[in-house]
Amino acid sequence: MIMAWVSLVVAGMFEIVGVLGMNRIKRDHNIKAYLLFCIGILMSFFFLSVSLRSLPMGTAYAIWTGIGTVGGALVGMIFFGESKEWRRLLFIAMVLAAAVGLKLIA
Repeated sequence: MIMAWVSLVVAGMFEIVGVLGMNRIKRDHNIKAYLLFCIGILMSFFFLSVSLRSLPMGTAYAIWTGIGTVGGALVGMIFFGESKEWRRLLFIAMVLAAAVGLKLIA
């Protein structure tokens, strides 16, 4: 069961890599950007499928998308100068709280 959760977190991290690839495609339009996107998304789905062997689909999917959403937003704020307004941070914290809540009851 622990490995399923580890696989789910790894899947979420690769989701963030895929989002970074999307951003690079928007800016660069080169093969490296497309490879980053494809590898990130493919590895994300692979690790998600591994986690689904032991975790309920609804919980795993919600947490996977939460990691991708929060991670993408934080990467955008840290590396790409996106807004750090308090309301945005509040809603990111709410997504995190929901993911933790799902982990606690799963």
